[in-house]
Amino acid sequence: MIQYILERKVRFMANNAVLNVEGMSCMHCVNTVKSSVGALPGVSKVEVDLSAKKVAVTYEGDKVNLEKIKAAIEDAGYEVQ
Repeated sequence: MIQYILERKVRFMANNAVLNVEGMSCMHCVNTVKSSVGALPGVSKVEVDLSAKKVAVTYEGDKVNLEKIKAAIEDAGYEVQ
């Protein structure tokens, strides 16, 4: 039972990533990135800092990976550095 609880805890631990994103210039861009990334299964939080050109994402690694997050941003029309 203890092993099962530990495995579930590890599986659901959140990952955090901060990505440099070029091409965002306004609140429409912010909202587009937030909705594109936020729609991915396993993403629990998306914060966009427009002036710093950064996107912070909290996600569950067993449901989504960083490559899919980057692809969602690029599919929305922005460049991930």
